[in-house]
Amino acid sequence: MEAVLKNVGCTVELLAVAAHSGVVNQWDEQTVSRAFHWARYCEHIYTRFHSNSVIRGVLEKQLQLTNQSLKEALPEYSAVSFLDLGRCQNLLLLWLLNNSALPISIMKMLFETKVSANIISHDYEDVRGLCSQLIQWKSACKVLRPLLGVPTVGVDAEVQGEMLIERLGSTLSRSSDPRWAEDILSSVLQEFEGAAQHLCLVIAAALLATTDSAEQTASQDFLLDWLQSRHSVLQHMCSALPSKLLADVAKRHQKFRDAFCKLLKNWASDMEYRIDEDEWVHTAANSTVSFQKMTEHFLTLFEACPSLRTEIEDELNAQKIADGDFDVRGLSVWGDILLALRK
Repeated sequence: MEAVLKNVGCTVELLAVAAHSGVVNQWDEQTVSRAFHWARYCEHIYTRFHSNSVIRGVLEKQLQLTNQSLKEALPEYSAVSFLDLGRCQNLLLLWLLNNSALPISIMKMLFETKVSANIISHDYEDVRGLCSQLIQWKSACKVLRPLLGVPTVGVDAEVQGEMLIERLGSTLSRSSDPRWAEDILSSVLQEFEGAAQHLCLVIAAALLATTDSAEQTASQDFLLDWLQSRHSVLQHMCSALPSKLLADVAKRHQKFRDAFCKLLKNWASDMEYRIDEDEWVHTAANSTVSFQKMTEHFLTLFEACPSLRTEIEDELNAQKIADGDFDVRGLSVWGDILLALRK
């Protein structure tokens, strides 16, 4: 175990060098191949021990010590978590490409599309064309995703969503204090400050991630409770994301379905009819909510959850009757929603 801890610590130090040091200017193909060899080693360690709470705890302690040491030496260093070990090759590639000291020859090698016959043989796996391979894999995912019926949130958001669920699960399983998990979500909000659209995609991906354990189910339930307590995040999510994606999340989670329906009805109650525009308009300043988008959300939700239609239409009809039960367009937003839904 001592050798494993040493190897993991050294690999994290290697990642820090790849991200922040000008030493990479001296790296050649074999050095890069060796670096990816150790990154794959860490991924193997993650796969082997992620479900072993004792060994995982020892590894996390080692990571904490290594991160602390690197942070003191490199203030710009970003800590590597145990979950990050599971995507060590991706981190290494990303940080190398973001390091301006990376030689152009290595950059070309990573993006190479044709493998040369004159490759020098060495003891490590060839990494030529690694970026090109990743591009091909992502392209294949993009093409195949609609055929597989998987909601399109994007590869990056999907990976980040799965990692968020894993991280929440790990935190909740180690402590009964919810503040630790809340801190994680607060840090996610800060991380995506200025990128609200992508944050919404990550949350949707996290809620749509396949759960194969009670820990992951608890993580999604915690995320749903948090989302309901963050009205601005929920509102932006429901106004920014496609109707189909929101309906898929609603189909999976009763809590989200209830919150989504409540939000749609709140949107409707905050609308007024503008005669000059011949349209219902949301009264909030800078609102992106439109009558058309609202009715589209209702219709897509009914397709995903058919049992909701009668219940929602009965509620809308009761509101229409309370408004005077008029069938003339522009007099009751509830009546006009019903007309749009029954076309």
